[in-house]
Amino acid sequence: MGEDIRANVTIGASVIPVINKLQDILATVGGELSKISLPQVVVVGSQSSGKSSVLEALVGRDFLPRGCDICTRRPLVLMLENRARTPEDDGREWGEFRHLPGRRFHDFSKIRKEIQAETEKEAGFNKGVSDKHIRLKISSPNVLNMTLVDLPGITKVPVGDQPSDIEARIRRMIMSHITQENCIILAVSPANSDLATSDALQIAKEADPTGSRTIGVITKLDIMDRGTNACNFLLGKVVPLRLGYVGVVNRSQEDINKERGIQEALAYEEQFFRDHPVYNGLSDRCGIPQLAKKLNQILEQHIRTALPSLKAELNSYMALVARDLKVYGEVVQSEAEQGMMLLNIIKRYCEDFSAMVDGKGQEILTSQLYGGARIHYIFQSIFVKTLEDIDPCEDLTGEDIQIAIQNATGPRSAIFGPEVPFEVLVRRQISQLLDPCLQCLQFVYDELIKMSRTCESTDLQRFPFLQKHLKEVAGKFLRDAVRPAERMIENLIEMEMGYINSSHPQFISGSKAVELAMHQIKSSQENKDVERVPTTEKGQKSWTGRGRSVVNSVPNHVLIMFAIATMHYVLDPSTILIFVCALILPSNYPKKPKEKE
Repeated sequence: MGEDIRANVTIGASVIPVINKLQDILATVGGELSKISLPQVVVVGSQSSGKSSVLEALVGRDFLPRGCDICTRRPLVLMLENRARTPEDDGREWGEFRHLPGRRFHDFSKIRKEIQAETEKEAGFNKGVSDKHIRLKISSPNVLNMTLVDLPGITKVPVGDQPSDIEARIRRMIMSHITQENCIILAVSPANSDLATSDALQIAKEADPTGSRTIGVITKLDIMDRGTNACNFLLGKVVPLRLGYVGVVNRSQEDINKERGIQEALAYEEQFFRDHPVYNGLSDRCGIPQLAKKLNQILEQHIRTALPSLKAELNSYMALVARDLKVYGEVVQSEAEQGMMLLNIIKRYCEDFSAMVDGKGQEILTSQLYGGARIHYIFQSIFVKTLEDIDPCEDLTGEDIQIAIQNATGPRSAIFGPEVPFEVLVRRQISQLLDPCLQCLQFVYDELIKMSRTCESTDLQRFPFLQKHLKEVAGKFLRDAVRPAERMIENLIEMEMGYINSSHPQFISGSKAVELAMHQIKSSQENKDVERVPTTEKGQKSWTGRGRSVVNSVPNHVLIMFAIATMHYVLDPSTILIFVCALILPSNYPKKPKEKE
């Protein structure tokens, strides 16, 4: 195989290495660029179909995990690089993982251990699978340039830590690779099973119905039943494929256990096909060297076909990146320039914030209020409406006033209401203003936070970490200002509760209170008949009882006005006496008869 490869080192040498470099670049970039479909060969097949043996034979070295159970549990992207011999090059083969850049593995047994370690890191130790790629580059003078992707084998029954839907998961993983138009499908099927029902050919047909980008590989030709052969399959008479089939002979598990080398196995394969009465006439369709040459030629031709569209796609992405790069501006090197740029960015941020408050921003929205207009709306509409909706006499009844007065007078009966209950009741009502004020504060804070997150200048977008940090600092500044504002609001409410301003023009004066009270009493007593009051001492006492019952029947708002008017001394004593007499001795009561001398 080495002589055949050296004879064809120029095949694909011009374009395949370029695709390999693109594979490396796009794998590290990530994002949208990682979704670009690059030409590559994807190996599919059922479990233990011989996929790993085919890949090792193409490389010519033992480096893949082997065993009776599932071995490939993560997709392996294998980039083969044909390295021309030079006087300075010792010709040694080496491998390099993309997750370990700069570290070359000359011992291929260590490559196998690293693959196992990376597989166990993502997929666990008990036969689990993962869709995260392992990228391995092998440089050798004895390989042809190509990119191969080895996928987990199709399995039916879950084992170990595999989920119950392991077959569906592996199929989805395979389909995500082979449905790409730039993918060449290498469908591996063992010859000792019914090839007409091959899982590899079946899933390849789903992704490539015409068979225009599928190569069939038939393995284990040496262990078919005696008297049978795969000649019809190799000739494409059973399941036609436009790219044809190649038959190979793999190493058995016994050969692997006895450490039979790849070169010895290739020699055995060559001897088998040469001596076989059927396969010796199909030399162009049999053997690993023929498979390597065919894959290299097909991949090169496929790359040349896909190159124009791939170039156009890359140019479109390049234009987008160049536009974004232009927005970011020139690279700043010196610390002085960096400091000046930082100051300018912060200054611009502050200017944008102030402009948003003042309504002088570059963009004026028509769909919603924001910035200073939103804060004005909070104060003038939401806050004012909330205050207007507050009922100052909510949960305050005549019974509450009477009980408060009685509690303040103790065991004595007082004609004039004391000041203490008035202050207690009024303070309780004034405290209702605290919640609307704190709610207004929260609304304003939320709008300021929204504004701080909206202010993003073009220069600030260049530095995402600075942008994030600036938002955090602005948010902390606003949060730190909330508590002092709450304390100030609480202090203002406490000031109003500490001093009841009875001199306010809207406060009900004594004369106004008497006028309202007399009007209410007169209205309530009209059209009522009042019994005569006896002139005896017993009747004299009933006068007082009747007067008290009248007081108890006075409407609540009259009692409230009386309490407000008397408890802050807005009435002089004579006016209070008249007011009390008006309550106790209504004008429509019959006059007391004179006693006879």
